[in-house]
Amino acid sequence: MVPCGAVLWRRLLRKRWVLGLVFGLSLVYFITSTFKQEERMVRDRNLLQVQEHEQPILWKVKFNLGNSSQLSNQCRNSVQGKLLITDELGYICERKDLLVNGCCDVHVPSTKLFSCESCLPNGCCSVYEYCVSCCLQPSKQHLLERFLNRAAIAFQNLFMAVEDHFELCLAKCRTSSQSVQHENTYRDPIAKYCYGEYPPELLPV
Repeated sequence: MVPCGAVLWRRLLRKRWVLGLVFGLSLVYFITSTFKQEERMVRDRNLLQVQEHEQPILWKVKFNLGNSSQLSNQCRNSVQGKLLITDELGYICERKDLLVNGCCDVHVPSTKLFSCESCLPNGCCSVYEYCVSCCLQPSKQHLLERFLNRAAIAFQNLFMAVEDHFELCLAKCRTSSQSVQHENTYRDPIAKYCYGEYPPELLPV
């Protein structure tokens, strides 16, 4: 036996005015939700603009080379190079000349400090390790600070995570969307590792 409540409910749903009421309430709910979402998006966009134009970004980067190395006699280094390695003090050496503490052996003639070999005047280099070594020059601090102060919102998450000059150079020299055009070709296929303020210049086709 069907309950009376179910029978009444079915009869009500057959009435046009009930269906119209349900549809109207659904429409009002949809419009209200859409307006609230739009207001939230506008508020978030305005907040980002205020933060970008009125409040300086509190970057964590410290431009004091090698503090941790001097205290613990250990070096961080660029790790990935098959042939060359750059340590956090700015020395670049062959991988075979890397000491057990992670630092380059400065007594080897081929080890160089703050070397910009393979780098162009625009701050783009053909070898990643030379890019990092050149970027670590103390004279590059002002250039890097200018870049950080002008960094787009898209790059904030990347560069806000770095804590010192060495980490900044590691991140800056990696190829990024700034180094490519059309998402699949390098702007400059030779000098594609850049520490400079601007992306590589487009080579003539």
